[in-house]
Amino acid sequence: MTPKPASTGRSSFVLRSLLRYLWPPGHVGLRARVVVALSFIFAAKVLNVWVPIFYKQAVDALGAEGGFVRLPLLAIAAYGLAKTGSTVFNQLRDAIFEHVAQRAMRRSALEVFTHLHGLSLRFHLERRTGALSRDIERGTSAISSILGIALFNIVPTAFELVLVLVVLLGRFEPAFAIVTLLTVLGYVVFTIATTEWRLRFRREMNEADSRANSRAVDSLLNFETVQYFGNERLEAESYDKALESYERAAVRSQSSLSLLNIGQGVIVAVGVTILMMMAAQGIVLGRLTVGDFVLVNTYLIQLSQPLNIFGWVYRSVKQSLVNMEQMFSLLDERAEVCDREGAIPLPPGPRELRFEDVAFAYDPRRKVLDNLSFTVPPGQRVALVGPSGSGKSTVARLLFRFYDPQSGRITIDGHDLRDLTLGLGPALDRDRPQDTVLFNDTLAYNLRYARPSASDEALEPWNERRSGKRNGSW
Repeated sequence: MTPKPASTGRSSFVLRSLLRYLWPPGHVGLRARVVVALSFIFAAKVLNVWVPIFYKQAVDALGAEGGFVRLPLLAIAAYGLAKTGSTVFNQLRDAIFEHVAQRAMRRSALEVFTHLHGLSLRFHLERRTGALSRDIERGTSAISSILGIALFNIVPTAFELVLVLVVLLGRFEPAFAIVTLLTVLGYVVFTIATTEWRLRFRREMNEADSRANSRAVDSLLNFETVQYFGNERLEAESYDKALESYERAAVRSQSSLSLLNIGQGVIVAVGVTILMMMAAQGIVLGRLTVGDFVLVNTYLIQLSQPLNIFGWVYRSVKQSLVNMEQMFSLLDERAEVCDREGAIPLPPGPRELRFEDVAFAYDPRRKVLDNLSFTVPPGQRVALVGPSGSGKSTVARLLFRFYDPQSGRITIDGHDLRDLTLGLGPALDRDRPQDTVLFNDTLAYNLRYARPSASDEALEPWNERRSGKRNGSW
């Protein structure tokens, strides 16, 4: 069972849980795909770093005497091959890694789904099924999102930055690498701080949107009541107020986004300007070439491209971590009814059912069963008759061990149910729920549900009855 995270280590807990799906033990094929995908990522970035170098060589060659015929053609060809290779490696990375991401989503959803079926009935009665479904859906989508962001954006960009700094340190004065690093760090810090500040505007916009949508839906659902009282104008005014609130929030959100984009643009422009001034000074002093001027400019512009979406990346990572935590927290839920140590399966043979002074209450303030006792001999039928709320369904739930009684005991052939393993449903093949429940599937699927292996021939009696009813013979 996944351990429950401490509040201070929420993100690390989620990432550790994610690692189980990204690097699953015993799955050599999936691990190989991860390694190959990472190799393609790094290969693409290495080629990406070479692109400006070939560009520089072409520019320098064009400005040199006698080097126009051969060297520029080679440099330009190398430039094109590097650009093409980077694109090819990126696409191969996506194709290779998609299987890993989809398998991670599949395994996580299946693990949570299986765990939910192992929980007690009380959990499902007290939780909204739609909310559970949304938690799983958002959590699995978050796995794909965070894998894509981390492996295809954050890690490659950081790796490319390191490569660029190495090239700059090797070819230029340290000041060029320092300016580049400070520009990138300033960009990242400004983006994170501004994005955190913008979150409240985005939250207000979402809340206003929900209120406006709820107002519209509620009004339209009560169309008849609105018409009875002639309050169409009142409803329109209420809806307009909700839309006005959304309008104000949306304007604030867009204004803050514009401020973020302006700040990001200024930081990149300042960094590029400083580098160009330094490179221009080097050209004047004869230490650098025009190609070097192009190189430092291209590197910083190239680094700024993945950084342009860093605000979205940061928000997506935060939201994905929250969604994954909500899904993984379902694994911390414990079943109310569990197998005892040494529990045994229900032995085969004739079965006598006994309720011995059984008392049970869903809520301590109201008992549903109070010292209920009865016996059903093998092969006999007993009908439970009573008004709604008298405990008929509760008897069946206790028999299937959806709950354990607070006092007394239930036995089958002298075996206390609590000494038997869970999953008595198939063994108690003559017990059926009193409510008719159908899955949203075909009639054949529902007929086969008690025995999925049933053949088409076994369904013939029901098919004949349906045909007879349609032909009017019933």
